[in-house]
Amino acid sequence: MTFDRVIVVDWSAASRPHPTPRKDAVWIGVTDGKTEAQEFHSTRASAETRLQALVAEGRRDLIGFDFPFGAPLGLAHRLTGTETAPALWAWLAARITDGPRNANNRFQVAAEMNRTLGAPAFWGRPATWDIAGLPTRKLCDYKTLGLDEHRACEKKWPGTQPFWKLLGAGSVGSQALMGLPVIHRLSQLPGVTAWPWDATGRVVLAEVWPSVLAPKVRAEADPIPDRAQVKLLARALWAMGALPSAPSDAEGWILTPGRP
Repeated sequence: MTFDRVIVVDWSAASRPHPTPRKDAVWIGVTDGKTEAQEFHSTRASAETRLQALVAEGRRDLIGFDFPFGAPLGLAHRLTGTETAPALWAWLAARITDGPRNANNRFQVAAEMNRTLGAPAFWGRPATWDIAGLPTRKLCDYKTLGLDEHRACEKKWPGTQPFWKLLGAGSVGSQALMGLPVIHRLSQLPGVTAWPWDATGRVVLAEVWPSVLAPKVRAEADPIPDRAQVKLLARALWAMGALPSAPSDAEGWILTPGRP
């Protein structure tokens, strides 16, 4: 299936709004192969509203998000009793709160998951925050816990970060906790499916990894690299055309242009 438009979302787990365009906030890049735009959103609520509006336009869209769509195998089953990514999305959507000005409870929900697992699988929080069961650094022995630290796709592409890491350089765990409830809500809209599990929807959601284009992003010399990332990755995904096949277990997979 080819698309009318490609949309790339650089998500953020920021706990307060940023009133002016900057890095580490939400950016949405859109291209239809002829025109392109990059939008800054100061809050996740604003970005989600915009994405719902884009979906409602009725076009065939590929929408990429820069956070994991799934966790290492075993987490979804231990939390929900079902080893599927949508079960994990729904579980998080029922527990994550995200206010209109980005106030959220992601660290508390991570601590709840650690208690369920019986070990501090999730780690990383502000050092001044006292949250029982959520350490500031990695303490978990994942092998003993019976879970992998990295998903299969993360083992394939060095440089990706684990789902469990919530804070620190390159971390994506907090973005996943704040983003997967949005994936859950978008996936409930008519005609929306998620790759690699189902690529037949009018709108297909997919996990992407902007760092795959890091050299090109640096060459852009944009003072806001997030803006360059969504622009260049939207272009690259547009040029890719049809979606490739990929493993479709609960861990998910990363859609990367030019790479299997």
